[in-house]
Amino acid sequence: MNKQVIRNESIGVEYIKIDHPSGLSILLCPMQGYSQAYALFGTNYGSIDNCFKTNLDSDFVEIPDGVAHFLEHKMFENEEGDAFALYAETGASANAFTSFDRTCYLFSCTDKFEESLRILLDFVSRPYFTKETVQKEQGIIGQEIRMYEDDPDWRVMFNLLGALYHEHPVRKDIAGTVESIAEIDAELLYRCHRTFYNLSNMVLAIAGNFEVDTVLRLCDEMLKTGEDIRIEKKAVEEPAGIVRKKCEQKLAVSIPLFCIGFKEKPAQEGETVKTKVLADILLDVLAGESSPLYRELYDKGLINAQFTTEAFLGRGYFTNMFEGESKDPDAVFDAIVEQAARYQREGLPRDAFERAKKSMYGRAVAQFNNVESVALSLVSSQFQNTGLFDVVEAAANVTFEEAQAFFKEHFDGARCALSVVLPA
Repeated sequence: MNKQVIRNESIGVEYIKIDHPSGLSILLCPMQGYSQAYALFGTNYGSIDNCFKTNLDSDFVEIPDGVAHFLEHKMFENEEGDAFALYAETGASANAFTSFDRTCYLFSCTDKFEESLRILLDFVSRPYFTKETVQKEQGIIGQEIRMYEDDPDWRVMFNLLGALYHEHPVRKDIAGTVESIAEIDAELLYRCHRTFYNLSNMVLAIAGNFEVDTVLRLCDEMLKTGEDIRIEKKAVEEPAGIVRKKCEQKLAVSIPLFCIGFKEKPAQEGETVKTKVLADILLDVLAGESSPLYRELYDKGLINAQFTTEAFLGRGYFTNMFEGESKDPDAVFDAIVEQAARYQREGLPRDAFERAKKSMYGRAVAQFNNVESVALSLVSSQFQNTGLFDVVEAAANVTFEEAQAFFKEHFDGARCALSVVLPA
């Protein structure tokens, strides 16, 4: 068993990285003085992974949209009952989520950590599907899909992704469609579990109040080496341009919602952390609360306190986003595109960059005061093939010249789209 202790002296934090004989990567960050433990058991498998092949397949396999999310729902059930009922006995708070590029099962607790971890390792590793339970779940998830079809915040974002991306599956709803999940059966679920829930494709990340020896003892006891499965995910050839400049939908809102996105070239392998740090800093410079653009839009009543920015990126996609409410979304769109073009022509304000850089560094350090943030960051670092402290180091070392060059290569108004949800 390969075991490393990785420490960052500048912030005084360390974690343990273990390559378990089962193939599982284990990342542990004990945090003294905390009462809570937060554990995540995750697989490098999300909604965008709908075309893949393994060393056991002769060709790529295409699966219906929504399988990763469907699996997440079904994993809590087995022949003995429901994992949530078991967690009710330990007092732990349990949940799960599926994103575009990962699925994670989690719990947090202040007591009975060993019992709760045993439940987690067991139910995620032991699938149980039947024709009847799959059909029942199709009805439940179908209702969830219909609910999200009427959710303004959900629709304004996915409508934007549909306006930006021609081919990449990030444009599709994580849960799939009622039609796509109707194609899912027990055999397909078992196949995807065998492929993507192979321990060599997973990570166990824990932060907070727990004993390292307890974790390793349970992993040695419960986790067995699986098949030698190597996964190849089919790359998507996505055009550089966007699908359309604007899309609108009417739903039950009192004030229009908007989502604006600059479609960017995806980050190169190994550059994800630096790209995210640069984008977050520049979004703050361009439209953060202390920026001239934010003050102008706010003073004119074009945005309110709901206005946010996000560097949204992952495998094969990258969008700089601006979201909020406005009586005139088109005016907000024009102002953002115009300010971005001005900074590309005239250069960035250095004082704004330095301020945003310090703020970014502060947020990166502050996350180590929160057990949930640390555990989530451990998972991200594993699946991005980076280190837990890379964000701190990147935020500390990024230069004004790098930011200037980055900005000139991004925020192209020709590849920017506006999504609006209007009052019905």
